[in-house]
Amino acid sequence: MVTVLDPTDESRPSSRTVGARPDDLAGRTVGLLDIAKPRGDVFLDRLESLLGERGATVRRYAKPTFTKPLPADLRAEIAAECDVVIEALAD
Repeated sequence: MVTVLDPTDESRPSSRTVGARPDDLAGRTVGLLDIAKPRGDVFLDRLESLLGERGATVRRYAKPTFTKPLPADLRAEIAAECDVVIEALAD
């Protein structure tokens, strides 16, 4: 069991299940989400290169700002286009 704390609201913790992880990323579409923090793009650039070497197709996405939640339309787009998503948290 994994406990994930939502920093936006601790008054009513929500219960979520973690999705199954694929055994291999080759042939999968991996979404890389830049949350607009400084140097997140540097991390994602390197990650994109490594994932490409392993046979993954990479799609890049970016939040307009790190101070607000991901817009619902962008969240839906990522969910429709990707098998796996990695979010960059960097400073």
